[in-house]
Amino acid sequence: MDPRRDRDVYTVSRLNREARAVLERGLGLLWLEGEISNFARPSSGHWYFSLKDSAAQVRCAMFRTRNSQVGFAPSDGQKVLVRARVGLYEPRGEYQLLIEHIEDAGIGALKRQFEELAARLTAQGLFDAGRKRPLPRLPRRIGIITSPTGAAIRDILHVLARRFPAAAVILYPVPVQGAQAAGAIVEALRLAASRAECDVLILARGGGSLEDLWAFNDEALAHAIVASPIPIVSGVGHEVDFTIADFAADVRAPTPSAAAEIVVPDAEEWSKAFRQFASRLRQGMQRCLRDAREQLLWLAGRTTQAGPAARLAEQMQRLDELEQRLPRAVRQRLAELRADLADNRGRLWGLSPAVRVREAAAHHNELLSRLRAAQLQQLRQASERLLPLVRTLNAVSPLATLERGYAIVSNDQGAILRDAADAPPGTRIEARLGRGRIRATVEEPQA
Repeated sequence: MDPRRDRDVYTVSRLNREARAVLERGLGLLWLEGEISNFARPSSGHWYFSLKDSAAQVRCAMFRTRNSQVGFAPSDGQKVLVRARVGLYEPRGEYQLLIEHIEDAGIGALKRQFEELAARLTAQGLFDAGRKRPLPRLPRRIGIITSPTGAAIRDILHVLARRFPAAAVILYPVPVQGAQAAGAIVEALRLAASRAECDVLILARGGGSLEDLWAFNDEALAHAIVASPIPIVSGVGHEVDFTIADFAADVRAPTPSAAAEIVVPDAEEWSKAFRQFASRLRQGMQRCLRDAREQLLWLAGRTTQAGPAARLAEQMQRLDELEQRLPRAVRQRLAELRADLADNRGRLWGLSPAVRVREAAAHHNELLSRLRAAQLQQLRQASERLLPLVRTLNAVSPLATLERGYAIVSNDQGAILRDAADAPPGTRIEARLGRGRIRATVEEPQA
């Protein structure tokens, strides 16, 4: 019976493979700080070393595709900060760190300080573009704040002498490296401001490491640059170097030489421009002289043509012409006036009161005639409408009955009597006939 039949037996290779997977999935990407030991760089270009602290160590590997981007050569005893993944080297069963990024631990701390200071000063508005001052177009004096013995001052003076030797230069010597450098630079800025003898300042230093340039990452220096009444151009380090002083300055130049190029114009370009201006001025003067000469010749010809005799003859001819035109003009004007007079007379006659009175009287007579005709027409129409009504009224009127011999009898109260019993003896009555009335007294009524 095989004792392994019911058991899951690992091989060493399988164990290392699964252990590697567990390590890589379980821990992920880590940051570690430690000291390098046993550093090796074989011909493959990969780096192998141990990272240790006071109590333990771990093997590390950084492959060529990663370490080719590192800007320094690690060495034993150097303290570094790494970003790595945990892995396992299967052939030996050793776990190790696969380094993706490495930096000097001291440099890393400085970078963090730099970033924190930059963020704080940005929040305070020291780096705002709106407060940056323009540089003078043609500075008479240029102040340089740098070391008097460094390469930066030589480069700046060389560029200034080549581009614009007419500008005066004042050097404010300061140390540009070390613990005392930042304070010295601040004092130099205050001195330049109090003396007010320069139109622009160059703050410069040659290239170096982050530690070498650290004096230009000082907060007090940044405030002093912003407070300076004189515009400041910073030219610190190389093109890839950036400092707090660069951000605070009015203009940042990539190098000291570039700072010198910025603050002064190119004398050759100015000379070329002056030559062009001189040429244009000369051409303008020649053109003005030519125009003046032509004007003078024209005036001289006009003098000959416009002498007193010629002018007198011309005026006499003009007088003759006007004398001939005058009668025609007078006749034409008189005709126009006569036409205007006739027109005005006609308009005035049309506006005369007598004419308007006659017209009003004629209109009144016409209206009166029309009124009379209308009245007669209305009377005829009314008569025609009234006659049938009269005939109808006469037909039903009691007066017609009275004309045939009947009478209407009423008592003394005016009540119509229809029954003899209503008129006892002695009743006074009135009989209305067809023509006239009769008053009587009843002697004896008969039914």
